[in-house]
Amino acid sequence: MGIEIDVVVGHPVNDEVERVLGLAEAVGEPVTVTFLWEGREEAERAVLVPAATLALWEHWAPTAYPKTAYPKNDAGDDNGPAAEDPDLAHPAEFGAFTLFRRRATGRTAVARNGVVVAELLDSDEAHWLQEKARNVRQGFMDPKQKAAFEEFLARQASVDDQ
Repeated sequence: MGIEIDVVVGHPVNDEVERVLGLAEAVGEPVTVTFLWEGREEAERAVLVPAATLALWEHWAPTAYPKTAYPKNDAGDDNGPAAEDPDLAHPAEFGAFTLFRRRATGRTAVARNGVVVAELLDSDEAHWLQEKARNVRQGFMDPKQKAAFEEFLARQASVDDQ
């Protein structure tokens, strides 16, 4: 999926994070990123999806990412990533970019100058959205195309007549 970059993130500001966010915005396609947050042992893998690409995927995807697809938290609840670390809801600034972690979905919106330019999604969710959107889009016919196809089929001889 797009470009893959490994980033070591420091706290509170790291030029490398700002460069990666700028790159994703400039490239205009999903960028897979591995974050090694200071004070944590495990790396966090996410996909940075430009806002326009995400809007397109969500337009064509027939439903939202199923809540059951999120891993269970330590308490055994199926509440998704947000239930794991509610403190991440505070905005974090990286140069010109501000990251807003959403408690409800676990997504992180990336804003620059007050405009959301991308979102950080779990890699599984990004893959799921991209696949669903592609499958639905491939099966879609706009109304004019559908009417022309139905007219074409109506002019065809039935199977019995052939």
